[in-house]
Amino acid sequence: MKTGEFREMKTAELYAELDRLRRHLFDLRSQAVTEKLENPHQLQETRKDIARVLTVLGERGETGIEQKQYHLESVATHRGGG
Repeated sequence: MKTGEFREMKTAELYAELDRLRRHLFDLRSQAVTEKLENPHQLQETRKDIARVLTVLGERGETGIEQKQYHLESVATHRGGG
């Protein structure tokens, strides 16, 4: 995605996208270890997308991004497992 597309998203959507991208990066890294990736360039692109999301959140004055991300994940886990 381009930075402009991330700028059009709401803050809550950006946090969800950040979570999705981090999970995707984890999956890609796991695949890279266990099997050959079809497109190794995906690792680099995913890392860049994560950086773009973090940049947009920083531009919006968001602080404590990691703490908010952890909180949102824990809330989602408690609701889903409840």
